[in-house]
Amino acid sequence: MYGISSIDEISAPDLAQRLPEEELQLVDVREPDEVAIANLPNFIHLPLSQYADWSDHILNHLDPSRETIVMCHHGMRSAQMCQWLKRQGFERTKNLSGGIDAYARLVDSTIPRY
Repeated sequence: MYGISSIDEISAPDLAQRLPEEELQLVDVREPDEVAIANLPNFIHLPLSQYADWSDHILNHLDPSRETIVMCHHGMRSAQMCQWLKRQGFERTKNLSGGIDAYARLVDSTIPRY
C-alpha cells in the first residue's frame, strides 16, 4: 500500500522532549514567509516548493542514517516529504503530527499561529 498512513509520526509534546538531542536531524518544508512568522531552532529549511533546487543534492543537506523529523504548518507537506525521503533511503523519518501549529497549541504558546 502506498499512502500517508505508512509514515511514522511524532507528536508535538514528544518532539519538545527530544529537541535537545543532537543526533536528531530537523527539516522544515514550509515557505520562507511562513518560517519568518513562526519557527523552531535548528531546523534545516528546505521549502517543498523549491524541491527542484535542492532535491538532486539532498545528501549534501541530510544524512540518511540519522533520525529525521520533518515539519510543516499542519503536517501534510511534511508527510509528502517523509514519503519522498523514504524513497531516497532515509529509513528513520518521522512527520511532526499537526505541524508547527500543533507545537504552538500544545507546547509553546509564544509561537505565533497563522
